[in-house]
Amino acid sequence: MKKRLSAKDLPDDIDALKALVLQKDQQIDTLSTEVSRLSELVMFFKVRQFYKSSEKHPDQAELFNEPEVEDNSSLRASSDESSSDSPKAKSNAGRKPLPKNLPRQRVEHCLPAGEKCDCGSEFKEIGEEVSEQLEIIPAKIIVRQLVRKKYACPCCEGSLKLASMPKQPIPKSIAGPGLMAYIATAKYQDGVPLYRQEKAFERLEVELSRQTMANWMIKGAQLCQPLYNLMQDSLLDSGYVHMDETRVQVLNEVGKTAESHSYMWVRKTGDQKHPVVLFDYSPDRTAQTALNLLPEFKGFLQTDDYAGYHKIGAMEQITHLGCWAHARRKFMDAKKVLPKNKTGKADMALNLIQKLYQIEQHIKDQPPNKRLKVRQTESLRVLEQLKTWLDKSLNSTVPKSKLGEALSYLAKNWEKLQIFTTNGRLNIDNNPVENAIRPFAIGRKNWLFSQSVKGAKASAMLYSLIETAKANGLEPQAYLTHLFRDLPNCDTLEQFEALLPWNHTAS
Repeated sequence: MKKRLSAKDLPDDIDALKALVLQKDQQIDTLSTEVSRLSELVMFFKVRQFYKSSEKHPDQAELFNEPEVEDNSSLRASSDESSSDSPKAKSNAGRKPLPKNLPRQRVEHCLPAGEKCDCGSEFKEIGEEVSEQLEIIPAKIIVRQLVRKKYACPCCEGSLKLASMPKQPIPKSIAGPGLMAYIATAKYQDGVPLYRQEKAFERLEVELSRQTMANWMIKGAQLCQPLYNLMQDSLLDSGYVHMDETRVQVLNEVGKTAESHSYMWVRKTGDQKHPVVLFDYSPDRTAQTALNLLPEFKGFLQTDDYAGYHKIGAMEQITHLGCWAHARRKFMDAKKVLPKNKTGKADMALNLIQKLYQIEQHIKDQPPNKRLKVRQTESLRVLEQLKTWLDKSLNSTVPKSKLGEALSYLAKNWEKLQIFTTNGRLNIDNNPVENAIRPFAIGRKNWLFSQSVKGAKASAMLYSLIETAKANGLEPQAYLTHLFRDLPNCDTLEQFEALLPWNHTAS
């Protein structure tokens, strides 16, 4: 601890004394700024630790409290029948009709034979009243016997022939296409680890080890490589790609400890005509990896502000877009460190950014030319207000504070954040690819890590197929079943192209 100055330590010279006082004032200002910054950090971490996130996705809310959540819609639904004569009840009905594509099973309830009215006449059927109840038949496992008939020529002794059968996804394996699709969907769509599936199969008296299932997933993913290549060609030709990355842990990786992080990179087409979502495993998070995933790409690239994308964004053939969702989060962080019920500069930024999102909400279903027209008028007007406020606020805010960080992010990325107003096909943020990552992030909480690099690559392949199928309106398990059935028998480019999600028709 520094010794405090005494009177005898002070200089007698007036100018030297003034200089010493100014120096101490500067030190006090620096320390005061640092104390404020650290206080903000403490408040920020407290808020993040103990309070609900305002941007939490609804699918992740109340994960552990679901049985205790009161659902008023079920109460309304239970009274629909009794109050069906009320016009108000009809307009506010809480229950949606059950899907028409589900098979129906009639269970008839009749009066006892011969039942009579009080007048003595026997009742006669004049119609029926139908109500519907949703039911489920538990998973059922069967053994499919692939019977190949043997033939012999009655005239030629020893002339035998065996009927052929379609190629199987994994030769000489007991895994049928439907079983492989079921396991893949359970793990990569529903987040059920293989060790839990192993226990579930045990309850059905079927012995399937997690090692066996993992091997099936790796071989199934390898089978799908030609389809992945075609989807990647479509993504790169689209001219508009979202990109992001998230960590993944691989236990057995050459040159790395089990605790180190590898990465799952995700690319998604920006347009919705033929949406493609591709996952790719990489041991690192370098700019070169990002570059390798965009070979000869030309067009719009939308990302967050991770430095690994800057080199790509600077290339002549690529226009690099920013993400307003990330800019907004910075100001939300700045708002969190304010005293309760107090407003500040962060609120001004959030209000203006909210106006941008409200404009986007109104035009989201419009064609690109109309979206562009609205952005060129309404959105640019809001951006002009925001830029004026930004320039003024930068000079009056402590740079290292949460608000200072938010302002710095906005100023640094301003050019990239404006680009969405120049083209009607572009999105205001990078949320489409972040939403595509979410199933992976949720699943990772359950299965925690990949055992090997092969497993991580297989996971990337199967996530790609499932998320692309979903983006094209297909049911993932049904789509994978058809892929595992049909891919082994594909020989031509046309046959592979027919299995692309936007070309695929179930059969």
